Amino acid sequence: QVQLVESGGGLVQAGGSLRLSCTASRRTFSTLVMGWFRQVPGKEREFVADTNWTGGTTTYADSVKGRFTISRDNAKNTMYLQMNSLKPEDTAVYYCNAGVKLGAGIPGPSWGQGTQVTVSA
Repeated sequence: QVQLVESGGGLVQAGGSLRLSCTASRRTFSTLVMGWFRQVPGKEREFVADTNWTGGTTTYADSVKGRFTISRDNAKNTMYLQMNSLKPEDTAVYYCNAGVKLGAGIPGPSWGQGTQVTVSA
């Protein structure tokens, strides 16, 4: 498995932006399909976005399409989630995941510890 560490969460007003980062421990990061998921208390963890090895193919949940952008820098073993036009319903703990089934929203075996994103109205 690969160790994943997220950062960049915080409190932001509706309409604002945040950028999340996920850094992986493994040198073979560039071979991994990576993704972001989120979870609110009492609900199942849900898919947000994923990206293939190069970043050239991406998938988004309908709820974030047009507002969020997933990207990666393989030289830095890091994946990003740029979140714009944030809404209160985006409030959740955001998790990065390695080994995602691309385009299917099915997570792989490796998770980060999560980072809290709170959007105030």
